[in-house]
Amino acid sequence: MTENTTQDTDDAVETDGGVKTEEYLDKEINIFKPATPFMRDHLKVIWLSFLAWILVVFGPTTATFLAPDLMTETTILNGFPLHFVLTAIFTPLAALLLSVGYAMQRDRLDTKYGISHETEEETDSGTVAADGGNE
Repeated sequence: MTENTTQDTDDAVETDGGVKTEEYLDKEINIFKPATPFMRDHLKVIWLSFLAWILVVFGPTTATFLAPDLMTETTILNGFPLHFVLTAIFTPLAALLLSVGYAMQRDRLDTKYGISHETEEETDSGTVAADGGNE
């Protein structure tokens, strides 16, 4: 078997004239100072969600550490200690609600800034074959 290490330069490939990489790389991206209004609003939603998540996840354990008598002696829901109910029931439910809240806020931002996630349907009159060609 012979090795083919040469490249034919006669068949030059033409590009579609997309984004010039040099121009894109010159722009500075800073997550603390976003460039567009959408990015600023989205970053606010992310930071508020993150702060709420910290409170939900670390709140019950911190409260149990700071006030162990209150958290262990207070019973609710048929005698379960308060720290158990907060950790076993409240935390997972709150995490789920935070996820739903984030999705709702993101949908609101998408609507506000006209971002659509719908795919455009094919306007071809013919049907498309499984191999990608027209039938």
